[in-house]
Amino acid sequence: MPNETTSGEPLRIEVQARKYDGRVHRRWPATVVSQTGTLLVLDAAFAEEIRHPLLGTILPGTLSTEYYWTDRWYNVFRFCEPTGALRNYYCNVNTPAIFDGHTLSFTDLDIDVLIAPDFSFRVLDEEEFQVNSQRYGYPPELARRAHSALDELIALIESRQFPFTEIEQANRRLQ
Repeated sequence: MPNETTSGEPLRIEVQARKYDGRVHRRWPATVVSQTGTLLVLDAAFAEEIRHPLLGTILPGTLSTEYYWTDRWYNVFRFCEPTGALRNYYCNVNTPAIFDGHTLSFTDLDIDVLIAPDFSFRVLDEEEFQVNSQRYGYPPELARRAHSALDELIALIESRQFPFTEIEQANRRLQ
């Protein structure tokens, strides 16, 4: 699918994070940067200030470069301050993204990974995954894929593979 409209303008879409029962949990506008094979890269910006218990205060204008795959069970967000400085990465374990040309959606499976610019990371919300596994009746195969996706994300972080190669590049620029 094209990255721009027929008028040459960047393609604006809506991203929808859903819960396992199908309801939309969060939604936001984004712009398609590229689509290569199963990878879609989007840009988005926070329109308002958000106070998050783990992420702290996210200022309006904070930029989010978002990596979604239609064949992987996770996505990756690279957050940069309004100044352009790398803030952190945030990963969601989820079902593979579905993109229809207007909307990109995925089912959030609760487990998250927060990665600092120094490559330290924390796995978050594993207990929420267990609670929702019971609440929604996650099938055993879904639970297996979620844990496999978490293992794959950790391996990418520890080996500094794409898209986490950009942390090293940002760290080198700051030195």
